[in-house]
Amino acid sequence: MARVILKFREWLFSRVVIVGLLIIVQVAMLAVVVLRLSRYFAIFYGIFMLLSVVMTLVVINKEENPSYKLAWIIPIMAFPLFGGFFYLMFGNPRLSRRLSERLGKGHNRFAELVPPSRSACARAELGEGLRNQSEYITRMGFPPFARTETTYLSPGEEKYKAMLKVLENAKRYIFLEYFIIEEGQMWDSILKILERKVKEGVEVRVLYDGFGCLLTLPDDYFRTLREKGIQCIEFNPLIPVLTMFMNNRDHRKILVIDGKVGFTGGVNLADEYINHIEKYGRWKDAAVMLEGEGVRTMTALFLQMWSIQREPEFAQFLTRPLPETQAKGFVIPYGDCPLDGERVGEMVYIDLLNRAKRYIHIMTPYLILDGELETALKFAAERGVDVHLILPHV
Repeated sequence: MARVILKFREWLFSRVVIVGLLIIVQVAMLAVVVLRLSRYFAIFYGIFMLLSVVMTLVVINKEENPSYKLAWIIPIMAFPLFGGFFYLMFGNPRLSRRLSERLGKGHNRFAELVPPSRSACARAELGEGLRNQSEYITRMGFPPFARTETTYLSPGEEKYKAMLKVLENAKRYIFLEYFIIEEGQMWDSILKILERKVKEGVEVRVLYDGFGCLLTLPDDYFRTLREKGIQCIEFNPLIPVLTMFMNNRDHRKILVIDGKVGFTGGVNLADEYINHIEKYGRWKDAAVMLEGEGVRTMTALFLQMWSIQREPEFAQFLTRPLPETQAKGFVIPYGDCPLDGERVGEMVYIDLLNRAKRYIHIMTPYLILDGELETALKFAAERGVDVHLILPHV
């Protein structure tokens, strides 16, 4: 009985419950204000109707994805009394000036540090179609690299084994940036290595998302890691305020060791990703390991996010020479963020789909297509390209 009471108390005072209750209080207060002002209904009705008309015109004239615009126009027109007001409140989530400045500063600093002759040489050796795409991604701040080994790792168990091996060899620094970290076999075994590496003098930094880890890590877990000598930041912690800023999340999964080896892909640091436990059946996921020059971009992406709450420090991590590899071909690691409104990821996907000649095989846990991506997939299938999608049942 005492254990049940303890569990209930922990749940009652958990961050999820407190944040949820405070948001409910804010909604209730808003409802009370609306009811109190009901005597002026005619005046407010006219104001809100005018606001809805204005917001509809604003949405129509914005340079946005048509699917996004339609998703707002329908509720504004269906509920004209409050539709415009809600768009004004939540429909145009901008980054704060401080956040925009820091993201932009980090992005520009990386572009300055990449040897231009090296990236230009890599682009010159690409075929025409890939060269055009490379030019676009380079303009977004992410150049191509030669001399980079790539290893495809699937399922998550393969990434897990490779991670442990590379972590053991870390000499200078370890950077981890993950949407989800959950205590269990996978994270606990990684954490033991991180603690040991800290004692050996290796610099360890961990960045996790405040919403992604809301139910998987204890409150203020970053303090626990700091006590172990691990530098840690919780990105955009969930706060009980009705604002779309909370929708800005860090979904990246990046691990960088000494700037020489980098991992990315779909595998978070939780036991279901390595099938140690089953949440929704067997988990099928994939990751990529890079070794060589291309890891510079992954290092820069981590430092860009880290610099949101810390002073930028790109030069010391991005100017050191890396060991040569004999790999053929090129890699163009790149990132995307809401900084400039450019849909880099989607533009790259559409270009790849439109240039496909033999097959398009997509494996994804989330398939939420807008009109442009759906058209590109249909057009590929209609011109004879083998299009296959692998999606989870749940």
